[in-house]
Parts: sequence; C-alpha cells; structure tokens
Amino acid sequence: MQPVTLDSTGLAILRELQEDGRRSYTAIAAAVGLSEAAVRQRVKALLDTGSLQIVAVADPLTLGFGVMASVGVTVDGDSRAVADALSAIDEVDYCVLTTGRFDVQLELVCRDNEHLLSVINDRIRTVECVRDTETSMYLRVHKQTYTYGTP
Repeated sequence: MQPVTLDSTGLAILRELQEDGRRSYTAIAAAVGLSEAAVRQRVKALLDTGSLQIVAVADPLTLGFGVMASVGVTVDGDSRAVADALSAIDEVDYCVLTTGRFDVQLELVCRDNEHLLSVINDRIRTVECVRDTETSMYLRVHKQTYTYGTP
C-alpha cells in the first residue's frame, strides 16, 4: 500500500472529520474554504484509497464491557496464521504482529473478569501454535484518540 500525501486542505478536511465524523460536507466546506462538491470529492478520494474510514466508535464501558486488557502472545510457528485466527475472536478489537518479547499483541474488551478468563483460556490459548500469553488488565484508559496523521 502506497502512502497518501495530503496537502494542507486535505489535512484540514481530515481534522474536521476526526473531530466529528458526522459533520456535513457544507460545514466542512465552510471550515476549509472549499465548495461542498469539492469536499465531497476529496472525502470520496480518501475513502477510495483506504486512507479514511468513517465509523462510529462506541465507549465499551457505557455498553457494559468493564474489562479491557492487553495480551501479548508468543507463537511457535507462523505468527501470521495465528494473528488471522486471533483476529476472528469477537472480543479482540486490536491485533498486531510485533517484534520483541511477543509475536502478536492483542487488545481485548470483555464484560467482566470471568468473560476475560474464558476468552484467554478457552479461545486464545487453544489456537494452534500459541505457546504463551501474558495479560495486562487496563485499570483506566487515560488517552485514546483516532487523530492519526493530523498534528
């Protein structure tokens, strides 16, 4: 995938959408000094290249998911295949291949400790080639943003 270079107007459009993904093209146009049609075309281009996704971000705590954890996974074998299998688990909301101590790093969102135990013991540890896991429960999230690419 080739990186997309955004000019200052493209960055301004992206910032507007990061602040409020439901902001109208008319409001964005007024903020960045373009016509509504030009903003619509720019947003479509960002969507088409995969540089931008417009999604709803739910707060897990308000939806009854009170336990979040990071799980480091050590793999014997193909870490890509393990990452594919782990990504299929609904409670995994983030899965990356890494270097260093772990081969795969996960983020889990669970209802409670029993749910977390079940996901780790019954679903993650049973994936073929998973050798070891190390779980760190989140006590409190201090910062979580989705403002990648905009200073």
